[in-house]
Amino acid sequence: MTPPAFELDNASLSLEGNAGRIDILHNISITVETGSSVGLIGPSGSGKSSLLMLLGGLERATDGSVMAMGKNLSELNEDALARFRRENMGVVFQSFHLIPTMTALENVATPLELAGRKDAFDRAATELEAVGLGHRLDHYPNQMSGGEQQRVALARAAAPQPNIVLADEPTGNLDGANGSAIMDLLFGLQERHGSTLILVTHAEELADRCDRLVRLNDGLIVDDAMKAATQ
Repeated sequence: MTPPAFELDNASLSLEGNAGRIDILHNISITVETGSSVGLIGPSGSGKSSLLMLLGGLERATDGSVMAMGKNLSELNEDALARFRRENMGVVFQSFHLIPTMTALENVATPLELAGRKDAFDRAATELEAVGLGHRLDHYPNQMSGGEQQRVALARAAAPQPNIVLADEPTGNLDGANGSAIMDLLFGLQERHGSTLILVTHAEELADRCDRLVRLNDGLIVDDAMKAATQ
């Protein structure tokens, strides 16, 4: 039996700041089925991005457990966690996090090379073609628009054919036309690879395309609903 993509049991997150301990997430319990799409919504500061960081193993729960594909992320050391993330997850951020001294092709291929893929550059070229950037392989980030840079970031996330895609405000820095194109590509990526998609967004039109909406406020889940059309 395939385990859920994610299973959180009373997961909490607290960080130490200059003013002392800050409690960010409180007793989050949620199960995300494999292959589904979930939108994390809520006001700024509600804990959406922090929850995404927990799911990606980029932050560790201070209490409770975070299971991803049957593995307890809290029990993995940093090397094992990085390897699990590299082998199973693609991550897309609002700010594109491209390496400025690398071309589009190199930005997408480098993580694959680090994972030992012999076909790294072929896979990178294929994914850049898939997002409409086959003609921009040798261009650097500063030679591309914001929308094109986000397409490169999407290609980089898609290239390992990940089981899970995590996206944090992927259209937040884009205008309407580019944001719409990225939405189509993001859900196309999910469909093409059968991935589980978790995204943080303020954009209603992006949230509306998810199977399920989870609303947070003050570090708590205050609503969790499957979309009526998908039931």
